[in-house]
Amino acid sequence: MVVIDQNKCTGCGACADDCVSRRIELIDGAARCKGACILCGHCVAICPAAAVSIPEYDMDDIETYRKEAFTLPSGQLLRSIKFRRSIRDYKPQRIEQPVLEQLVQAGRYTATAKNTQSCHFIFVQKELDAFKQLLWKEIGSLIASCGSDIPRELIPFASFYKRKKADAKDDFLFRNAPSVLFITADSALDAGLAAQNMELMAVSCQLGALYNGYLARITDRIPAAKEWLQLQNETIHACMLLGYPHVFYERTAPRRAANATWK
Repeated sequence: MVVIDQNKCTGCGACADDCVSRRIELIDGAARCKGACILCGHCVAICPAAAVSIPEYDMDDIETYRKEAFTLPSGQLLRSIKFRRSIRDYKPQRIEQPVLEQLVQAGRYTATAKNTQSCHFIFVQKELDAFKQLLWKEIGSLIASCGSDIPRELIPFASFYKRKKADAKDDFLFRNAPSVLFITADSALDAGLAAQNMELMAVSCQLGALYNGYLARITDRIPAAKEWLQLQNETIHACMLLGYPHVFYERTAPRRAANATWK
């Protein structure tokens, strides 16, 4: 619930004006919360007197805005976006835990519909070899169970499995990445937005990333894999391979002209 310190409140009305749920109002010159809300935290963020808190959250995690510390140059951001590449060749070096935790923070602070904050971030790194063995075994069993009538959606995985059987070192599905990130959420859009922010953070940490739709789909389809990940009742909406790039790109890649409409 939203708590407003009446001794600090100046009655400016900023929190009431910005409240998405319209649960805050001014009474006798002071702001008061009149019911449950989605706990989006806008009231905490906008109050100039720091009079608002939400006990359900860690209020020590709150940062105060300072222009000189939080200005992000638009040109620098655009260059980062233009220079990012999907990485398909990684160094064997593992990603340090503090770096992974930075990615989590980037995903955690991403907006979610109705402030559900339902994203679940699953990093597989230390036990990645065990997960790979399980997944390849289950893919083989799934393909074998189809006989000669393989469904269209499984044809790519039959090809991947055939390559793996021919060459044990072939790692096309995982690209030899040292770390895999799965994201579940109530909404596919929420997971996608979080993944985008996490990729931007990854790039800033000198990491490379590759969105892996194949791996997301097959993992979500195989019960044993989801049980291993402890995701039996969740839906995998996004998957990224992560690691330090083994390749270096000298320049941005060409793109078609933007398809934009101006009215």
